[in-house]
Amino acid sequence: MQSVTPAVFHLSFHVNDLATSRQFYTQLLGCTEGRNTPTWADFDFFGHQLSLHLGKPLIPTYTGQVDGVSVPMPHFGAVLTVEVWQQVASRLEAANTEFIIAPQLRYEGQPGEQRTMFLLDPSGNAIELKSMSQADELFQA
Repeated sequence: MQSVTPAVFHLSFHVNDLATSRQFYTQLLGCTEGRNTPTWADFDFFGHQLSLHLGKPLIPTYTGQVDGVSVPMPHFGAVLTVEVWQQVASRLEAANTEFIIAPQLRYEGQPGEQRTMFLLDPSGNAIELKSMSQADELFQA
């Protein structure tokens, strides 16, 4: 399904500590915090809305298979421009982030070539950040 205008995606999920999550999402990922209460906070996640609520996070399993690599399921993320992806990757690497899959180029020289990285937030929620070498190849089979 293709929409006429870009839609903003919204995702709500549990975290076990808001203070630690705030630091991770704002300082490491560069998100801006929005509305909040003592039990939840909204963040601008690269133009999309994340709502982090206190509770028991889902525990990802490594059952996804992409290009012969196990990836955590479930996971969420964003497709960024190459420039923004590189900025975030540099910030995460400078902070000695432990990656599930370190920043890398996948499908090099093939349709769908992309930069990708997988990491966990402080509550164990799995995140993938990627950037397509050719933006129009995001949904190509």
